[in-house]
Amino acid sequence: MNNANVLLKAVDIHKSYNQGSDQLEILRGINMEIREGEALALLGASGAGKSTLLQILGTLDRPTRGELYCEGRDVLAMSDDELSRFRNAEMGFVFQFHHLLSEFTALENVMIPCRVGGESVKMAREKAMHLLYFMGLADRHHHYPQQLSGGELQRVAIARALVRHPKVLFADEPTGNLDSHTSAKIQDLFFKLKEEMKLALVIVTHDLTFATRFPKVYRMKDGQWV
Repeated sequence: MNNANVLLKAVDIHKSYNQGSDQLEILRGINMEIREGEALALLGASGAGKSTLLQILGTLDRPTRGELYCEGRDVLAMSDDELSRFRNAEMGFVFQFHHLLSEFTALENVMIPCRVGGESVKMAREKAMHLLYFMGLADRHHHYPQQLSGGELQRVAIARALVRHPKVLFADEPTGNLDSHTSAKIQDLFFKLKEEMKLALVIVTHDLTFATRFPKVYRMKDGQWV
């Protein structure tokens, strides 16, 4: 297989932190490729380095050393401002906790990435309403986060992550804070969105049942692939 459809490529990624006179190594030479439209899961015990790797792949953090390319472009060579604009346009993020802004409605929360990206209020509203309708939340668009259930909150967070049509969606334990019934519905939604929007899907999860639904699973231990 050639590199034509490689979306993200990580080369020898290391991440470490200083703890007093000691150095704590989180990632130890990670190499991986994520292809267009690919779905993969990252598995491992707490502290294995999964979330740190996800943040680096998503350009939310920079490695101590290593290289990261998006469609051949060296993203680590970008300035922080360039990287923020790139991330807002190309990548979506969903976390275990929804991180919605309590003072904004569901619709306004979903609109935020579009407004940050310079889109008009009219365009942002149209895109956000389209996604909320797709998520089955059209009648909840005017509700505030405190008025929504856990599953509704996570669906709003997913809509916000997808409103600019990113090429890759990163999710860190996206069902870890939900009951089993709601979790199953959110899992189904991820795969439906992947097919509908033709995006790559990278999920960090402890849920082995969820992981078995992915055609590719990476297992981590002590910052390395097992």
